[in-house]
Amino acid sequence: MAEGDTIHRAVARLKPILEHQRLARVEITRHTGPLPEVGETVEEVRAHGKHVVVTFSGGLALHVHLRMTGSWHAYRHGERWRRPRSQARVIIGTSEWTVVCFNAPVVDVGPGAAAAVDHLGPDLCADDVDVAEAAARFDRFVPPGVPIGVALLDQRVAAGIGNVYKCDVLHLRGIDPRRRLGDLEVEEREGLLALASKLLRENLDSAARRTVPDGLAVYGRDGQPCRRCGTLIRRIRQGASQPRSTYFCPGCQH
Repeated sequence: MAEGDTIHRAVARLKPILEHQRLARVEITRHTGPLPEVGETVEEVRAHGKHVVVTFSGGLALHVHLRMTGSWHAYRHGERWRRPRSQARVIIGTSEWTVVCFNAPVVDVGPGAAAAVDHLGPDLCADDVDVAEAAARFDRFVPPGVPIGVALLDQRVAAGIGNVYKCDVLHLRGIDPRRRLGDLEVEEREGLLALASKLLRENLDSAARRTVPDGLAVYGRDGQPCRRCGTLIRRIRQGASQPRSTYFCPGCQH
């Protein structure tokens, strides 16, 4: 699943290409309702956590969530696409560019599509994010018995954390991902979100994601030695409805 830094990098690329430009082409596959019309203007392209919202001058909005499979591409006219046309879910053309979203499972278009992000918590990629506000949302949305390795992925609490940051933030803070949310102090919760926000923002300008100088702390390193204590990293599955891999060090996370 694309994490907040990936989405914000994509939007940083799309904003100067699309914003305030007139539409020359709009295609949304598997959509039967009204679409923005040629000649309208793209008013805004913005990211909130893992979501992208594009608003148009005619009153409609586009909401896209990439999840595990989607990606945004931008091509000059005549440039060869790097994915087949059959995988395109969204095509937005201007006088100079064609923006394509491939394989996104969630694509909504309509006057209320922008509201799809209203339920999300504060965006941890934002410079002015209120970490205390985000941490307070744990008690509103997550039962105390839920493991913190699951709770951190709840986008209603804070938007932008995915599996990579979840695992590495817990490791860097020395917290076992199996600990119950209710057993963590307020300061521990805020510390996790503050560190996640810091790391997300540090990775906004580079696709080579790093959480420690050598790359990633524990994510994807099952069976390799912990960079801090040498204990072999373990991988477990967490979450009842959609189990996700969690990597952690049994030696220094307790």
